[in-house]
Amino acid sequence: MHTMWKGSISFGLVNIPIKMYAATEEKPVRFRSLHKECQTPIKMERTCPNCKKEVPWAEVVKGYEYQDDKFVVMDKEELEKLLPDQGKTIEILDFVDLKDIDPIYFQKTYYLGAQDTKSKAYALLRKALEDSGKIGIAQITMRSKQTLAVVRVYRNCLVMETIFYPDEVRDVDLVPDLPQDLQLNEKEVLMANQLIEQLTTEFDPSKYQDEYRLALEEAIEKKIQGEEVVEAKEIRNEKVVDLMEALKASLEATKKKPSEEKRATS
Repeated sequence: MHTMWKGSISFGLVNIPIKMYAATEEKPVRFRSLHKECQTPIKMERTCPNCKKEVPWAEVVKGYEYQDDKFVVMDKEELEKLLPDQGKTIEILDFVDLKDIDPIYFQKTYYLGAQDTKSKAYALLRKALEDSGKIGIAQITMRSKQTLAVVRVYRNCLVMETIFYPDEVRDVDLVPDLPQDLQLNEKEVLMANQLIEQLTTEFDPSKYQDEYRLALEEAIEKKIQGEEVVEAKEIRNEKVVDLMEALKASLEATKKKPSEEKRATS
């Protein structure tokens, strides 16, 4: 696993040397833009429409557009003066309960490995977090950006999850047309709760997969082998307009499912 950052975790006067690794990876199917006529990859060039010429990186500066077509230019030296502390430290500021943080705040997860397999300080923090049931709220500077994060235990590993600052989470009141103060039918509420109960299970991530990506990869492989790509059959669910009827149909479907699975395994 590639080390993407080396530094330390600090809480109080305790300092724990760590290495950071990406815990997740996206698996998109990447396409390149080709010229349709000859299938040659198209080059993306930096050009100035005013000077009508290609611009080398040495002549590119950063500008903030404060009004339409009006910019204030910030040079490299000015930006560097404003950078937060570049120390390689994940500084734990507070400890809180995980349940106190809504999932909307979570961004990306990183594994934190010890720099030494005999790191007593690493093992101590891991044990203390497990025993207390708490997670650490921390700050870290990554890629010239000060980031808020949480430090917690995942299995036998410390992990860091970057989280959004409060002003980066949009106010839910900005969402239009949210239903307010509606009188709900008691039978519909009961059936909705029954449906949730019927569909409740242990979380098993292996049950879920990216169907579109798998189909796309299969289609690409067929084209490489010179085979015809067959269009997937579209599954159309029967539309049920009446809410009560939709709930009844959903409950019936969940009741059939276990018996169908049992026949399939027998």
